[in-house]
Order: sequence, then C-alpha cells, then structure tokens
Amino acid sequence: MLRFDLITLFPDMTEAITRHGITGRALQRGLWQLRCWNPRDFTHDAWKTVDDRPYGGGPGMVMLAQPLADTIAAARAERRGAAAGSNADSGSAPVIALSPQGRRFTDALARELAVSQGVILIAGRYEAIDQRLIDRHVDDEWSIGDFVVSGGELPAMMMIDAAVRHLPGALNDSASAEQESFAAGILDCPHYTRPEVFDGLTVPDVLLSGHHLRIARWRREQALLATLRKRPDLLEVARREGRLSAADEAFIAAQVLPG
Repeated sequence: MLRFDLITLFPDMTEAITRHGITGRALQRGLWQLRCWNPRDFTHDAWKTVDDRPYGGGPGMVMLAQPLADTIAAARAERRGAAAGSNADSGSAPVIALSPQGRRFTDALARELAVSQGVILIAGRYEAIDQRLIDRHVDDEWSIGDFVVSGGELPAMMMIDAAVRHLPGALNDSASAEQESFAAGILDCPHYTRPEVFDGLTVPDVLLSGHHLRIARWRREQALLATLRKRPDLLEVARREGRLSAADEAFIAAQVLPG
C-alpha cells in the first residue's frame, strides 16, 4: 500500500489532505496511509530544540541534523515492522527532502509514486537543513517550482495529493485522471457546463452535438492548442515520446498564433 511518512514540525497542517476532499475519502477507504513524525519528539533537551544559528553567520536558523536523523531512523524502523511478514519492501522507502533546489515534481513522478510503497518526506523549516543530514540520510530532493515557501508541508501535501489521485478507486470516475492536464503529456482542453449561455458566451456547438468522435477530436485539438499557446515545451517532449499522431502534427502546423 502507498504509505507516506512525513517529518514535520506542524503535523496538524496535514488535516487539509486527511480530512477533506479526494485524499480524505481515499484515506477513509484505506487506499493510502500517512504517518507524521515530529522531530521535537526526538530531541534530548528540555526545550526540544530543533534548530540553531548557522556556522559562518548569516540570517535565519538551521535545522539540527541529529533530531532529523533519529526521526528518519524511527520512521524506517516502523516501516520495516509494518512490512514484516509481507512481500512488501516498504521498509526501504527512499528519504526525500522538500527543497527548491530539488528536481521538479511532475505528473510522471506522481504516477511512479502512486505504484510504489511510498516515501519518507522531510518538510524542512527555517533557513535550511544541516547539509550533513542531507549528505548522509537523504536519497533525493524534490521541488514544486522555482520559488520558496515557508516550509515543506505545503509542497509535501501537493505531492501526496497528486499521487493519491492516481490510485485506483480514489476518483469517482477513473477516467478523470486520464483526461487531466499532463496525463497525455499535454494540457487539458476547456470544459463547460450549464447554462448554455453565460455572460453572452455560448457553449461550443460541437459539445452539444452528441457526436462522440467529433467531440473527442475537438477536445484533442483544443488541448493541443492550449499547450501550443501556454506550454510549447510540452509539445516537444510529447513529440520525442511519440505521443503526437499525424493528425495532431497537421493541426499544430496549421495554427497561426497571434504575435
């Protein structure tokens, strides 16, 4: 089963994914698991210190290596215990630090994660994590983009959400995940619902036609057009991966974009 061990100073933040929406329902159905670990529980002083000033000076505080190392060890030990007697090798889950310096998290990575035994995620805080902890105990670093947020909890929850959506039974309609942006290597097409006219704008006629083949082709073309306008880099990747048909290429070649 997909299991996440999240190392965080603020475990209550995870209620956003454990009590609400698709991830909350999937958790109740037993489709995935989450265990939060607070590094303060693995400190050895009365103040439960998890950070200190950086060597060499500078702004901010740095998370101490030892509490994090002990937390990782505890998470791994529990995973090994849970995996005992089964064929699952969940005790050997990789340790991932959430960092803007990490590799970009993508839908492809979310799909890989969904069919795995899960990972141990470190949601860092303050200025940084002691580099020695990363060198010794972290297998990889992941990022949600080229920007900085106050801690790793939000990126971790976004990654968990992205992976859980790909679990069988997580969505009410299993086709939903296959029609979303990035599922086919390109962006999604526009969507419409009632009423047929809103603020002077009408639903495209093809969607009212009931002609399923025409609707499917229109949606594919609109997805290609959206990708061409917003993320042309994705088209190059899709082309290299053989995801574009001759009809797709002909449609793209016929487009004349403004500017």
